[in-house]
Amino acid sequence: MAKIAFILLCHKDPAAIIDQAERLTAAGDCMAIHFDASADPIAYQQIRDALDDNPNVAFAKKRIKCGWGEWSLVQATLHAMRAAVGAFPRATHFYMLSGDCMAIKSATYAHEFLDADDVDYIESFDFFASDWIKTGMKADRLIYRHWFNERSRKRLFYASYELQKKLGFKRDIPADLQMMIGSQWWCLRRRTVEWVLDFTRDRPDVMRFFKTTWIPDETFFQTLVRHLVPSAEIKTRTLTFLMFTDYGMPVTFYNDHYDLLLSQDFLFARKVSPDALELKERLGDLYASERMDFQTSNEGLTLFKFLTGRGRIGRRFAPRFWERESSLGRERELMVIACKKWHVAKRLLGRILDHTQLKGAEYLFDEEDNVLPDLGGIQTTLDKRTRHRRALMRLLYDHYEQNRMVICLDPSNLDLLSDLFADNSTTRLLEIECRFEDEYLLGHAKRVGLAGEMTPQDTIDRLLPTVRQNFLFESDQIKDADFPNYFKISQNVPRDENIAPLMAFLDVTEDKAREILNIDYLFED
Repeated sequence: MAKIAFILLCHKDPAAIIDQAERLTAAGDCMAIHFDASADPIAYQQIRDALDDNPNVAFAKKRIKCGWGEWSLVQATLHAMRAAVGAFPRATHFYMLSGDCMAIKSATYAHEFLDADDVDYIESFDFFASDWIKTGMKADRLIYRHWFNERSRKRLFYASYELQKKLGFKRDIPADLQMMIGSQWWCLRRRTVEWVLDFTRDRPDVMRFFKTTWIPDETFFQTLVRHLVPSAEIKTRTLTFLMFTDYGMPVTFYNDHYDLLLSQDFLFARKVSPDALELKERLGDLYASERMDFQTSNEGLTLFKFLTGRGRIGRRFAPRFWERESSLGRERELMVIACKKWHVAKRLLGRILDHTQLKGAEYLFDEEDNVLPDLGGIQTTLDKRTRHRRALMRLLYDHYEQNRMVICLDPSNLDLLSDLFADNSTTRLLEIECRFEDEYLLGHAKRVGLAGEMTPQDTIDRLLPTVRQNFLFESDQIKDADFPNYFKISQNVPRDENIAPLMAFLDVTEDKAREILNIDYLFED
């Protein structure tokens, strides 16, 4: 029967660590703990006082200060592994955990699962050929030396990095190693762990190399296990269920995720909210039980993508920050130009930006390749912008350092327009009424895939009136919504008649509005 030695790296919340250790060891397993040397010494003493008498708990003989992305995380793991190998000679598997992890199966199920296959579980993908790294450094993590922490000593980190690039101080990767990458949450057999520890003593050249790589906890064990263990004995997966948002942040699990977690084909889950006390209690009881009737459907990733993709609000997932901070701000003004002919609205927006101090953006919720400032990734895709629209707008206000802004919006986006008007900021709407000749309607039909070069003329003759009517319907919907601060300028009236609505929309003088509209080709196709 499998016996697990958990390798726990932690730095806070001593009460939770004590509870976790007592739950896992009560089922017959054991644990080796490394508590960050830079953390509160009182917290560490609290953990030692509670667990020193537990024969199934060991502590790393040497504690070091850990930093994200540093070799120190790997070194701390090795210290805990050595403590576990020495203290628990009957342990068959060594399972890497964090203080945020919780079991989502019973101990009985976990032991039988590990007994079923004599393999190591570790994500191990080719560093260069795979797309595991989505953004940021790739080869430069390895071929340059990184002595400083990117988060705590950013200037030194990048100064050293740029200097090495400038001087051409690249280095070679150890010739006999195929560099691999993957999650740091692994489960390895005892023989594999002993081989890894032997390797660290026998190959000081490899150890020197990894000590100055960047984020080595994603490459060190992944590379060594693949180097030491036959491929047939490695399952390239983690047994810890974790998900990431499209901003690269770990998804946090709450009390109402219990059923979702149990249905996943994993043994543990990361990361559980510190405030999810009910979930922690239920999962703790579960591990101590002998339950085996788990129906795994593995829908977690798909379900999360579906729900967040639609921006739905439900009990399964915690409120997003844009739901908690849903207002643009009472002091802010948003001016929306709605026009089906995008080039017309863009011309008017350009005139407004050129002749006023206002800032703005074109069809940011309609046009994928719209040029926007870097807002931390939220602006990169149309889906993200629309899903997080109020967050995006707040970031734009902050970026421009103004409380007034102008954007363009397609009239078909009535729901989005209604959402913006529901905000407690001041929102104004300017609809631009255009004439739609048959040639323009046909071009639109081709752009959206309703017609092609080979579409018969009789089909086009039936199609164009429908497209025209749809445009009119969208305009009627805006009028029927009875939005406050609604204004309209039109191609069908003399230019002077458009001055008053533009003055009210922008809150500018008559001379300024006249200056903005002093353009002969505003409505030209």
